[in-house]
Amino acid sequence: MDESFEKEKALVLMSGGQDSTTCLFWAMRNFKKVSAITFYYAQKHEKETQIARHICAKLNIENKLVDMSFIKDVVISNLFEGSGDVYQPHPLNAEVPSSFVPYRNLLFLTIAAGWAGTVGAKHLVTGVCETDYSGYADCRDVFIKSAQATLNLATDFKESNIVIHTPLMRLTKAEEFRLAEELGCLEFVLKETLTCYNGVETMNDFGKGCGQCPSCGLRKKGFDEYRENRVIV
Repeated sequence: MDESFEKEKALVLMSGGQDSTTCLFWAMRNFKKVSAITFYYAQKHEKETQIARHICAKLNIENKLVDMSFIKDVVISNLFEGSGDVYQPHPLNAEVPSSFVPYRNLLFLTIAAGWAGTVGAKHLVTGVCETDYSGYADCRDVFIKSAQATLNLATDFKESNIVIHTPLMRLTKAEEFRLAEELGCLEFVLKETLTCYNGVETMNDFGKGCGQCPSCGLRKKGFDEYRENRVIV
């Protein structure tokens, strides 16, 4: 986690949630210069992009906002604005959460790689994690490694090949809270980030959220485990 790239630039995929914000602080510690990219894809609420931009402004991080709302016209997901219930199984596969957006992370990484090349950064940092795997195939380590290889095969820019970093890949949510503490951003993460699918900004001990949606449930469970382990230690 402390590997340093003191002379390198990094681009963080930033959603304004706990994961991406923790990754933003991780990147700020490890890279010479950090910028961020945020995607609007017609998600349930626009607060996600608003908070991402607010956080970046607060930290003096350049943020690129990209409109990818066309996704809702191509793939099926209940995470889109005006779509169905995120508590239900996915319409295409009952074993997958309905909040899964097919090919989303692949599209995000492709666009991010393009912007990274434009701003002279070859490092991408994303907050995907397979330890707290929630049925999202594009959060697995095997997918990230494959995406990195594919992105680099798509160009002939060998001296600036993309490297994708996933600081949270092997961490549980509790361990992620611990990482935020080590990075000195735990209070910031709790007070500023929003992971809630419903866009509810009610303040709880685990941070902002409705406390009921699957995302809030995962975050609350992780924070409770983090506090328990902290007391034990």
